[in-house]
Amino acid sequence: MSDIKVIVTNSNLPTSADFRTGLLMLVDKPKGWTSFDVVNKLRYKVRHRHGTKKFKVGHAGTLDPMATGLLLIAIGKYTKLIEQLQGLGKSYAATIKLGATTPSYDAEEAEDAQYPTAHITPQLAESTLEQYRGDIMQAPPMFSALKVDGVRLYKKARKGQTVEIAKRPVTISELTLNRFELPEMDITCSVSKGTYIRSLAHDIGRSLDSGGYLTALRRTTVADYSVQQALTVEEAVQWIEHVELSGVSLV
Repeated sequence: MSDIKVIVTNSNLPTSADFRTGLLMLVDKPKGWTSFDVVNKLRYKVRHRHGTKKFKVGHAGTLDPMATGLLLIAIGKYTKLIEQLQGLGKSYAATIKLGATTPSYDAEEAEDAQYPTAHITPQLAESTLEQYRGDIMQAPPMFSALKVDGVRLYKKARKGQTVEIAKRPVTISELTLNRFELPEMDITCSVSKGTYIRSLAHDIGRSLDSGGYLTALRRTTVADYSVQQALTVEEAVQWIEHVELSGVSLV
């Protein structure tokens, strides 16, 4: 994918762009925004700039609202690459709170149970992480956008419904313990498509004979693309508004 036109940080922003032909923007999603919030913001700006309502913009890989970090935004004909981009490996930095669980496996929902943590040592935490390195089977969380019988799981979860979710094969190629200060631990991980870091946090807590859920999550890379190259939403908007347009008119 070396021939893809990628829009990165301000120091390398081109002065002209052909949105019709296609571009890939690296954007650092802020906390509290959905991935679709970012897409809608940038799509509106591109459509307004070109004076047309017919213009495709999409993202390759959803980040939960509480998460931050690298979001790949495909514009124009590059939206045809989204499925391919979604299949790329990703890396994350995460904070897990031990000793409690939430229905969503993250801090979006209130704690629903508490568990002991006094028995958890750095050595136990490290040996537990070893269980999750490599090829594993993982069940997605109930609070996810996966569909069962045509309905998003999170919609069923918010109605108090539970569904038996089959585990799926995923690969965790790297999993490192970076900080251990009860009740928290920081990890970094590199994972395959379809891996839920929320489920990983929940499963780690359970394997420690305790509980666990995510309190912070940041996507740092997608394949060779890094969040250090990414624009903020504001920088992306400013560039779209002021870049010189090139290529064939969309009207």
